[in-house]
Formats: sequence, structure tokens, C-alpha cells
Amino acid sequence: MLKRNITRRIEDALSDTPVVFLAGARQTGKSTLVQHITNGGKRYEYISLDDYSVLSAARSDPKGFVNGLPGRIIIDEVQRAPELFLAIKAVVDKKRSPGQFLLTGSANVLLLPKIADSLAGRMEILTLWPFSQGEMRRKKETFIDTLFRGNDLPKPSGPMPEETLWKMVMNGGYPEVAGRLTVDRKEAWFRSYITTILQRDIRDLSQIDGLTTMPNLLHIIAARTANLLNFADLSRSIQMPQTSLKRYLALLESTFLVTRIPPWSGNFTSRLTKAPKVHVNDTGLISFLLGIDSKRLKDDHTLAGQVLETFVVTEILKQAAWSDVQPKLYHFRTDAGKEVDIILEDTRGRCIGIEVKTSVSVTAKDIVGLKAFQDALGENFVRGIVLHAGSDIVPFQKSIHALPISSLWT
Repeated sequence: MLKRNITRRIEDALSDTPVVFLAGARQTGKSTLVQHITNGGKRYEYISLDDYSVLSAARSDPKGFVNGLPGRIIIDEVQRAPELFLAIKAVVDKKRSPGQFLLTGSANVLLLPKIADSLAGRMEILTLWPFSQGEMRRKKETFIDTLFRGNDLPKPSGPMPEETLWKMVMNGGYPEVAGRLTVDRKEAWFRSYITTILQRDIRDLSQIDGLTTMPNLLHIIAARTANLLNFADLSRSIQMPQTSLKRYLALLESTFLVTRIPPWSGNFTSRLTKAPKVHVNDTGLISFLLGIDSKRLKDDHTLAGQVLETFVVTEILKQAAWSDVQPKLYHFRTDAGKEVDIILEDTRGRCIGIEVKTSVSVTAKDIVGLKAFQDALGENFVRGIVLHAGSDIVPFQKSIHALPISSLWT
């Protein structure tokens, strides 16, 4: 078992919080991780709501079900019985001790407000993403924390051939895919994976049949990954009313297939784009959905730029889950077209700007957006970074540098 870099944060949460919820997409290793943390389940009883008889009991009498649970308990895939959350709240309010409930789920409860609100102040929510590049190298990345310290730059891991980079991007981070050696076997896994989510998780959350529309929507979003989300244009493309489209997109977000990155606005009056960017949460999944390979990416520079930006976004989302800073992610774009792909903002309002380029060299025009963001932000601008496919570290000014993309997993 590869060590997961979020392990320490889960252990810390269990030491002082009554309910810990580990969320994340299916097949990211949640069940394996929580049982490993609890010493193979010896410190906790384990039940899974993927077991139909257990699920039936939980739904029919949630209060009796929770009251009958022994000691400390792991409840796997708890989103399948949202009725349990109020029952768990009642138990916790009677006896408030740390680490009583360790829950896992394949739905983002932050997007299901009734569930999240029921345990406000009693539950810590953590997210387990697919493997990061550092985890696959048995390293704990400190890219985010190093940038915010503002002193040293993250050091690249060494030269990376272009072919190696694109192979890494097209594989993504799902644990099961990492162990499959052929394209056919990887595609078979993704095909089954998407079907499982649409047949079970989407229906559990919404009681709708998404098998006809959802795959098409997911395919279109994959083709537009890293682009601004334009509901009117997307609605026309998929021939679906915007009201239905927004509902379906929310379901894709809830099941960790898609992420929206909001625009950064700060407290400034200058005109900024208000549309979020949309990203599919794994570049291996994008490769499957679009049927792309390294040759296609070499020939289609626009698509290559989108996919590489999404790759960087997903790696940063993974690292943010265990970083000390715990930044929020945004993008920046003015009405004049000056943009920064990724903005990281800490709780003090300090910001890092990150641009992603597929080229092996970087020029002054590649930092125009970073300089515009620096001018808008002033002293809260910590530094700007251009991540590129080359091997050189290039200083443009004291607070703006170009770094090889391998700096991400140092």
C-alpha cells in the first residue's frame, strides 16, 4: 500500500473531533486508508452501506441503527443513507468524545447543505483525491507551502522528456489505473467506473436516470476542461435546458468527477470575469473520454494546453488537502483578456499566481497575466510562477519565476 499524504491530517482530526468524514471519488482508496489508519479495523468496527442488508437497516430505522452501533465505528459510503446524519448528531450531542465516527463517502457533502449543516461544528471533512505524483514517488510534496514561505523556490526533480510528461498526464492518478499496463485494460476500467457512478451514485443522490444524458455531458466537459463555464453555450451544445444542465453539473461535482474553480475578485472595483472554470478531476479520465494519446496532444496544442492546465489544477487540489496553508483555489481574468490559470489564496489574503505552459521555453509575454495580477493585488502578491515543460529555472523579476513542471512534486 502506498502511503497517502493526507494520513496525518485524518489522525489529527480523529484525536479531537467527534465525527470525521473522508470524502472522495469512488476507487481513490478511502476504505483501504481508513482501515489502515485504525490498525486494520482493530480500533474500530467497520460496516459498509454498499452491503444491501446493512443499507436497508440504516434507511428503515436510522436512529435505532446508530444507537445499536458498537463503540467507535467506520461507516463506509455513508452518503447512501443521508438519514443517518441526524441520528449521528443526536448520539454525538449526548456524548461528545473525539473519534466516535469515521465516515467515508463518494459524495461531496459540502454540496449537499442539509447533510453538512446537520453536523456543523461536530464534523471535520477531508478529501482523498486519486494518487498525487508525489505519492506515486513515495514523497510528500511541499510545493504549496514552499511558495507561500516566499524564500526558496521549489526545486524541480530533474529533466523530464516530453514523452514522459504526457504519459504521466494521460495516466492520471486513480490507483487501479496505475496498476494496469495496457491501454485496453485502462479503458475497460474507466468504462466500468463511469457506469457504476451513473447507475448507483447519481441515482442515490437524485433519483434520476442519468445513463442517457450524463455520459454526453461529461464528454463535452472533458473537451472543454480548463475553459470558462458558459451555461448558455453548453446548453445549446447538449440541447438541454439550463435548469437541467445546472442540476446535472452539480451531480457531477458531488460525485467528484468535475470541479468548478471560481474567479478571483478580491475587493477591487476593476472589471473581472465572473465565470468559473470547469475541470474534469482526473486527466486519465479525460484521456479516456476523448480517446486521446500523445500524438493527438502534440498535434492539437490547444487541447494539450487545456489538459496540462487541468493536470496542474488536480495536483494542486491534492496537495492542498494536506498542506499547512490550506489555500483556496481561484482563476483570474480581466475583461481585457489578461489571465492567470490558478490563484492560491491563504486565510490572510496573500496570493500565489500560477500559469501553465506546454512550451519548453518561456518568454516575457507569458508573464503578462501574472504582472497584471501583481499590479491589482499589491503587497498581498507573494509570487508568480510559470510552470512549463522545459527544464530551466528562469527569473523574470524578484517575485516571478518560470519553473519546470516537475517542481510540483518536490
